[in-house]
Amino acid sequence: MAPALIWISLLGGLLEGLGGTEAQQTTLHPLVGRVFVHTLDHESFLQRPEHVFPVPAPVPITYHAHLQGHPDLPRWLRYTQRSPYQPGFLYGTATPEDRGHQVIEVTAYNRDSFNTTQQMLVLLIGDPEGPLLPYQAEFLVRSHDVEEVLPSTPASHFLTALGGLWEPGELQLVNITSALDRGGRVPLPIEGRKEGVYIKVGSASPFSTCLKMVASPDSHARCAQGQPPLLSCYDTLAPHFRVDWCNVSLVDKSVPEPADEGPAPGGGILEHDPFFCPPTEATARDFLTDALVTLLVPLLVALLLTLLLAYVMCCRREGRLKRDLATSDIQMVHHCTIRGNTEELRQMASSREVPRPLSTLPMFSVHTGERLPPQVDSAQVPLILDQH
Repeated sequence: MAPALIWISLLGGLLEGLGGTEAQQTTLHPLVGRVFVHTLDHESFLQRPEHVFPVPAPVPITYHAHLQGHPDLPRWLRYTQRSPYQPGFLYGTATPEDRGHQVIEVTAYNRDSFNTTQQMLVLLIGDPEGPLLPYQAEFLVRSHDVEEVLPSTPASHFLTALGGLWEPGELQLVNITSALDRGGRVPLPIEGRKEGVYIKVGSASPFSTCLKMVASPDSHARCAQGQPPLLSCYDTLAPHFRVDWCNVSLVDKSVPEPADEGPAPGGGILEHDPFFCPPTEATARDFLTDALVTLLVPLLVALLLTLLLAYVMCCRREGRLKRDLATSDIQMVHHCTIRGNTEELRQMASSREVPRPLSTLPMFSVHTGERLPPQVDSAQVPLILDQH
């Protein structure tokens, strides 16, 4: 039992060192069709009741959020954090299918002390109150990143500036999406370059003439040719928000969409022909015979060729023993004698240590020292040349 107690005490100390206290619980109320933004502040995770003195700042903290019982966030919720020294954000727009109760577990990691703190976010997703927002417009703001418009202050400034381009009425944020999530590219590391953010705004009031002109086909055609779009009103969003007016899209949900009709004759649909009777069912076929013929016939031919080659190479050979038996004894003795003598001469030549014979040396004259090559016929040249 002693080792078990030691392990329990070590585990308790480890949990205490990691900040393993009871997770804090916060209840939030997102609305369907409205943007939801929750800020993950460092202070809310570091300054716990047991802390007497405030935590020194700045402290690098990163977060990990996931749906309870799942490894990732729900499909409508996103998480972003620019750096460990800046707060994180949970944002998104719930759909009607997401109504109900969801629990998000958020774990904060202190990069200096390696402590961890957990927080439970209880999301009670319900329907919004008030009028519907059938008129929705989406703008691409190239002068901001998504983290810069998620706080309430920049978002309210955008709605206030956009009110000058819209009919009088209450504007509400419907969705906020980073341009990187729409296929955008990370900008060059140049000061002033931003990733961009898509902001969707909804209202119960119809679109203004200015917005309709910007989203008209003529304006899109001018943008495709590299010309400025058609903007008949003053841009009240500039200079704080640089909007790409060539990427403005309007959605009018007040007009019901036409129901999908069935295919009509013509336009690629053949008319009824009484003389054409297509087969209703395909005839069942047995492909076993075709498969056996395709596989077994080549294998059988290869086997026959292998057997024929083995018979020719192994069974039709004469062999050394058969040749020796067919040769006469006198011829075999003569052959063995020649071979044995040759081997004996070779052994004697390799082991002898005698001087070379005179017949292999060049001829010379004792008076002049002249030498003649050994290729000269020795019968015609005397061994010693006399000089008179």
